Amino acid sequence: MASKNVKGCAKKVYNKGAWTEEEDRKLAEYIEVHGSKKWKTIATKSGLNRCGKSCRLRWLNYLRPNIKRGNISDEEEDLILRLHKLLGNRWSLIAGRLPGRTDNEIKNYWNSHLSKKIDQKGKTKATSTNEESMPPQKNVEVGMEARAKENGDVEVTFDVDDFFDFSTEGTYGLEWVNKFLELDDVECVTE
Repeated sequence: MASKNVKGCAKKVYNKGAWTEEEDRKLAEYIEVHGSKKWKTIATKSGLNRCGKSCRLRWLNYLRPNIKRGNISDEEEDLILRLHKLLGNRWSLIAGRLPGRTDNEIKNYWNSHLSKKIDQKGKTKATSTNEESMPPQKNVEVGMEARAKENGDVEVTFDVDDFFDFSTEGTYGLEWVNKFLELDDVECVTE
C-alpha cells in the first residue's frame, strides 16, 4: 500500500536498485532528443519510474558518450596524486583535469587504491628509517622501549613530499600546477 502525504494523495513509488538495459536505452534516447536539463521532467516524460536524481547520476556516471572506460593509466594516477595534494578531496575539480573520467570514478579509485598505496608507502618508509637510525640490539622489547623513549612518540609520520615526484617530465598538462606550487614556495620564502 502506498504511503499518503498530508493532503491525502498517494506518493509515487519509484524503482530502486539496478538499472535495466531498457531503462538505459529510454533515458539515452530521451536525452538525445531533448537534452539533459530538468532531470525531474526527464524522469517523468521519458517513461521511467525513477526519480530525477537517479536519472542524472545514471547519465553522468555511466551513459554519457564521452566517458572514458577502462583502467586508469600511470599518468592519470600521477595526476590524481598531484591534484589531490593540491586540491584535497575536491573530486569534481580533479576529474575536470582528466578528460572522460567522472568525479565518482576518481573518488572510488582514490578510496580503493591510492589512499592504501600512500599508507603502505608511508609505513614502509617509516619502518626503514627507524631501523636505519637505531643500532641493532639484543633484546627486541628493550629496543622498542628505547626507541619510544628516544623519539618520545611511537606514531608513524609520513612526509608526503618524499612520496610525490614533482619533476617536469611528463607533466600531462600540469604547467598550471607547477606554477601554483612555485607561487606557494615564493610566499613561504618571503614570510
